[in-house]
Amino acid sequence: MSGLFAHADTLWSVSIWGLLCAAAALLWWPRARKASLALLTVTMVAALARGLLDPLALMSFALLILAAWLVTPARAKGARIAGHVLFVLVAFALGLHLMPGFHNPQLIQDLRLTPDSAPMSLYFNFDKPLAGFWLLLCWPLLRLYGEGERPVAASLAAGLIGATVAGVLCLGLALALHLLTWAPKWPAFGALWALNNLLLVALTEEAMFRGYLLESLQRRWREVRHGATYATMVSALAFGLVHAGGGWRWVVLATLAGLAYGWAYRKGGLLGAVLAHFGLNLLHFTVFTYPMLA
Repeated sequence: MSGLFAHADTLWSVSIWGLLCAAAALLWWPRARKASLALLTVTMVAALARGLLDPLALMSFALLILAAWLVTPARAKGARIAGHVLFVLVAFALGLHLMPGFHNPQLIQDLRLTPDSAPMSLYFNFDKPLAGFWLLLCWPLLRLYGEGERPVAASLAAGLIGATVAGVLCLGLALALHLLTWAPKWPAFGALWALNNLLLVALTEEAMFRGYLLESLQRRWREVRHGATYATMVSALAFGLVHAGGGWRWVVLATLAGLAYGWAYRKGGLLGAVLAHFGLNLLHFTVFTYPMLA
């Protein structure tokens, strides 16, 4: 592991990324939201100081703040719609790394984890997670946990079941399609990969596709027969389509995974969906070829 931190710049990048992870972890406690926002501010100031961001990145923050102001219940309906449109556009631009001013540090470049695997890279992204922060801070309809007397227990159970179902369906199909094979491993940077995937990647994607899209459709189709099922399917298909860059097989696999994550969200809130998503990714990373066969 020490070889990963041979350069001072890398150590600084990992340290600032660690602050971002800590800010994301604090989002789960409603009473700690102000502390999370303060830590996010410190993180971005540090990133600006170290050149991971430049002043153009402030435009993304300004647009997200404007979207948050527009979607507040006190605004007119037209303003709220405009706010949601603005957020979605900015969120997808951040997710696709199209917004200017972000210089995401790369920890791993073109590394083959196994001799037969395609090369992988690992970036510490400072742009994409901003959409997840916006949703947890500004979207009041998002459900963090499950329902009932033990909401966290419901979330943990939903996450475990969702990850198991997604693992059987998606990894089983990926094996059948010869996309990957059995390849147990735990590389030196595994802990960093896991923290990044849990607190920034899975959290952001599930907040967007389940906490925002699925929840909105489910509420809109509340009176429609099987409306919740339709909402789950639409969010799963949308999740699959954003993986179209990998080809039709990855669209199918991601859509199947999205169905499991959607079920986990309905039963266990955002935490259930995040755990299901992370569970599948962790199985893929540690037990099978990652990211895929060459």
